[in-house]
Amino acid sequence: MGGFFGAVSQRDVVLDVFFGVDYHSHLGTRRAGMIVRDREDGFQRQIHSIENTPFRTKFEDDIVRFHGTSAIGCISDADPQPLLVRSHLGTFAITTIGAINNAEDLVSEYFAQANSQFMALSSGAVNSTELVAALINQKDDLVSGIQYAQSKIDGSLTLLIMTEDGDIIAARDFMGRLPVLVGADENGHCVAFESFAYHKLGYHDEYELGPAEIVRLTPDAVEVLSPARDEMKMCAFMWVYYGYPNSNYEGMNVEVMRYRNGAIMARDEAARGACPEVDYVAGVPDSGIPHAIGYSTESGMPFGRPFIKYTPTWPRSFMPANQDLRNKIANMKQVPVPELIRDKKLLFVDDSIVRGTQLRETVNFLYDSGAAEVHMRSACPPIMYSCKYLSFSSSKSDMDLIARRVVDQLEGDEGLDHLAEYADASTERGQCLLKTICEDMGFDSLSYQSLQGMIEAIGIDPEKICTYCWDGRE
Repeated sequence: MGGFFGAVSQRDVVLDVFFGVDYHSHLGTRRAGMIVRDREDGFQRQIHSIENTPFRTKFEDDIVRFHGTSAIGCISDADPQPLLVRSHLGTFAITTIGAINNAEDLVSEYFAQANSQFMALSSGAVNSTELVAALINQKDDLVSGIQYAQSKIDGSLTLLIMTEDGDIIAARDFMGRLPVLVGADENGHCVAFESFAYHKLGYHDEYELGPAEIVRLTPDAVEVLSPARDEMKMCAFMWVYYGYPNSNYEGMNVEVMRYRNGAIMARDEAARGACPEVDYVAGVPDSGIPHAIGYSTESGMPFGRPFIKYTPTWPRSFMPANQDLRNKIANMKQVPVPELIRDKKLLFVDDSIVRGTQLRETVNFLYDSGAAEVHMRSACPPIMYSCKYLSFSSSKSDMDLIARRVVDQLEGDEGLDHLAEYADASTERGQCLLKTICEDMGFDSLSYQSLQGMIEAIGIDPEKICTYCWDGRE
């Protein structure tokens, strides 16, 4: 996916944006970039690969030479950015987050309208941010251009633009699938995905953009250029997994949601008489831990950490392109506490079960370490559809999802007509899905959080939450 941070002020903001972008590193592992604008010296830009080196290390030399009162930066799991664009709308910097499912169609349409060109990536594809800039430049002003780009894109588009005057324009996706928050201090304003990023830098909460809202940030003001829509579909995964624990979206803190979510799972399982008696409730590090704390507290069973994730020298486990290497790295990071595993009955809570590949390695690791029983709980329902609104993973097929593979194994194409039943543990098909995954993965028991329970834990209007990857609802 990715994340961004920008700041405009009466003082130099290079360090603010450097640390602000770094605080979004959990949202991507491939590329990162910064563009700084100085009143006298203009734009300064740098983009680095962060696949094997953290953001701070890559950019520590750049921040010595960067200087300016306006800057934007990003973490990108897709193409290199931010980009610097010159057009009839002026020279501006741009960074984008989202997904463009119809990119090739848009490129072909653009070519048909004029004699034009794009810089090609090594794959031959067009940089998504460059494509967005081209769409924006078809209109007579930036706001109209942003709205046009959002209307043309099948997927989602959230962006920052920094103008040659040093102003920052922030635009939230048409359906508000990702958060965009504005902070303020005595000298200016900043904008980010993660609110904790600017809290640590001395900014306070100032404004939260609504769906499709576009604002201009200057040192002195936050100006609404296009108002928000009422309809919203905020991505539920920002609370369940992707969001950082300290952040708040739509008034709901991420860590608090995860505690509530685990507690609701335990409450509902107890009502069904499905809570196993275990020695420890544990979370699969890192984002599974708060869900497990909630489960432990509600169930009254002790929380423990039977294995610790060793991260200081290992990159994120989903970073390498090769699945075997990802699995190997994930396994090497898991350091057991034998006294909490050997002959113990364990219940683990993970934030989600997507492909299931690394989870299988975890279970084997636990049994090899002497566990008597391993029970697994997922903090969200079975994922039935690949996300088409945000670039959460490199998966191109629903068959990468363990739940869909099992449905295909059980019923073939006929199962496509019954996905809602398979996602519901109260149905015969839902129980069949659980039994098959449980046996295949080697769990002693398996349960998923219900869609209703997860929505209850988030605690905002259900109609404002995107649940597409679970129920296919647009």
